[in-house]
Amino acid sequence: MPEGPSIVILKEELAPFIGKKVTAVSGNAKIALERMEKKKITGIKSWGKHLLICFPGFAVRIHFLLFGTYRINETKASPPRLHLQFSKGEINFYACSVIIIDEPLDERYDWSRDIMNDAWDAKKAMASLNEIPQTLVCDALLDQDIFAGAGNIIKNEVLFRIKVHPASKVGKLPLKQKKDLIKEAVKYSFEFLEWKKAYVLKKHWKVHTKKTCPRCHIPLIKEYLGKTNRRTFFCENCQVLYK
Repeated sequence: MPEGPSIVILKEELAPFIGKKVTAVSGNAKIALERMEKKKITGIKSWGKHLLICFPGFAVRIHFLLFGTYRINETKASPPRLHLQFSKGEINFYACSVIIIDEPLDERYDWSRDIMNDAWDAKKAMASLNEIPQTLVCDALLDQDIFAGAGNIIKNEVLFRIKVHPASKVGKLPLKQKKDLIKEAVKYSFEFLEWKKAYVLKKHWKVHTKKTCPRCHIPLIKEYLGKTNRRTFFCENCQVLYK
């Protein structure tokens, strides 16, 4: 599942289509595809893991789920969920969720919850963390209502950076660790963005998919933790368990 930084990259890649008219639309998405035909794209936005293609009066939301992909000016062998044709160029989305949003996006989305957005509000994130003291920190970081855009890579790497065990309860974290959690979630996301653009993201992973702790030089633990049951890599020696 693409994380927030990858969606920001896609948003930038699609920017040349802003102002362009859709000449033909097709796909197996169960939406009113004809609404996009002959309409101009007025903007491309992102919120967390959501890509938002804006048209006059409505927007199309793309969520890539676990296995979604896209192609710009090329195709795959599999049928697209959504195909947008232009006089010059095309966009194809595969194996993703596609819905139409009729309400204004400012009413649907709280931009201050998006870790990649200029409107990000760290105070709101702290207030939300204080409301879920029994939640495991590994689940809290993946909560899109708090950290929109954070995914499993960000979760594993941020918790290693701040030396917090993923099974720690949010309410047991010292204030410093909660502040560090919020700060590093944003900091790492923007580093992720730059590394991804430079095709060196994996070279910077410290624990995600790794076998040895780079600090302690002992085997890392791999478990599926929390309500989210996502793959988690951590060091039992240097990541403190707060419970």
